[in-house]
Amino acid sequence: MMPAISWRFAVLVKPIRSDEIMFASDKIRFRTTPRWGEKANGKASSQHDQVMHGLGLGIVGGEFAENTMLPNEVDLLARFAVSRTVLREALKSLSAKGMILARAKVGTRVTLRRDWNYFDPDILFWHATIGIDRSFLFNLAEMRLAFEPEAAALAAERRSDAHLVELAECIDEMERSHSSAEGFVGADLRFHTAIAEASGNPLMRSICYVIQVALEAAFMVSSPISSSSAHALSVARHRMIAQAIELRDPDSARAAMRAVILQGLKRIEAV
Repeated sequence: MMPAISWRFAVLVKPIRSDEIMFASDKIRFRTTPRWGEKANGKASSQHDQVMHGLGLGIVGGEFAENTMLPNEVDLLARFAVSRTVLREALKSLSAKGMILARAKVGTRVTLRRDWNYFDPDILFWHATIGIDRSFLFNLAEMRLAFEPEAAALAAERRSDAHLVELAECIDEMERSHSSAEGFVGADLRFHTAIAEASGNPLMRSICYVIQVALEAAFMVSSPISSSSAHALSVARHRMIAQAIELRDPDSARAAMRAVILQGLKRIEAV
């Protein structure tokens, strides 16, 4: 079960439907820009969030380029029609994410992308909204290789019978979704999240929840639905992970998870 999170983060981790994703050259992005002016309950969000998301999307999208100055305070106040207090609080939030650096009597500079906190859900979502390119997906795959095989090994040591039932249900759903990318991706994501849960390590679970948007985008790109043989192979390899976890075999679970991630990476390279 998803941990209690704010409405803003709940929006970030909602399932991405296949019709909300479009492919263009070497990027994927949402077909429509998320309505950041609305909460989950339909009411208007705070002015702080509207300003932060407006500037955040502008920075990630390149309207406000790296190592350049943001417009001055007067211009930003006119652009967003908010109070000086609201604007400054929004800028503080972006500064905490590593995206901007404010200096007295100089102004606010957009920092280099390498300095951004890519574990921040807002930054990940802005990238998914603007367009995730292959470089981002490859970086994500490398990070997954660093922690998901170990999560699978821990799950093999610590899993419960309930975890096995959940993994089996995910694999069954993946097998049934031979013609639905949306169904396959949803089951695939639940499978990997279940392993993070079964690891018993709260940090593993937290990382998985934080990067869920990026994972869904990656899974949509690497979905094997277009090929019956690739679909069968993917299901079989996920089943090997579950079997190793059931047998409490950490080494086999680790190797099987690594094989699944590398298989997905090959499909991304082929897109």
